[in-house]
Amino acid sequence: MADMGAFREAVVAWDAGGPGEPARELAARLPVRAVVLLEGPSDAAAVDALAERRGRDLEGEGVCVLPMGGAMSVGRFARLLGPPPGLGLRLTGLCDVRERRFYARALTGAAGAGAVGTGAAQSQRFFVCAADLEDELIRALGAARVEELVRAEGDLRALQTFLRQPAQQGRTPQQQLRRFLGTKKGRKIRYGRVLVEALEPDRVPAPLDALLDALLTDPLAGPSTHPPA
Repeated sequence: MADMGAFREAVVAWDAGGPGEPARELAARLPVRAVVLLEGPSDAAAVDALAERRGRDLEGEGVCVLPMGGAMSVGRFARLLGPPPGLGLRLTGLCDVRERRFYARALTGAAGAGAVGTGAAQSQRFFVCAADLEDELIRALGAARVEELVRAEGDLRALQTFLRQPAQQGRTPQQQLRRFLGTKKGRKIRYGRVLVEALEPDRVPAPLDALLDALLTDPLAGPSTHPPA
């Protein structure tokens, strides 16, 4: 039985130079209606975790959460998944502020190619974090709470060793924690879920909250860009 994971794999293979027909067939069979374009798997873990907390079944809604392996790939994926000759799917995404221009160029272009009408309404299709999603989550929880979660996850000794490094002196606790999450392979992915699961309902970072709300409101309509805080 086909599932969204198979569709993701087919799209990634297509982007790498493989045939597009498997992705086309799966998109129609599932069916897929929208794709959330994300830089990497830690962002996907956070989006999936928040959807689960809210009782959402994104796959059942026809929404594919797709980590691209880097924000600069967004143009290629938009061409494959957006208006014909792409798959004609609705595209949205979540990005870091430094990557905003890549998303704006790719998704505004896709909107203009496939939609009737132009202007701001067609360009507002993605959501922007102030620095990155990890930074948004750490600020929402507070450094002390994140340190509690690090302890609970069994990473306190690793954090203490990291904080003794000369490069970390003079940085704020938030900056230190953000850097710590990226120092070991797989850690950002794990904490993407851990941090989201620890959030109070009213403390969800605005870009992440808006992305989920937009998909809930109308999976076929383009959401609004959320400006960086």
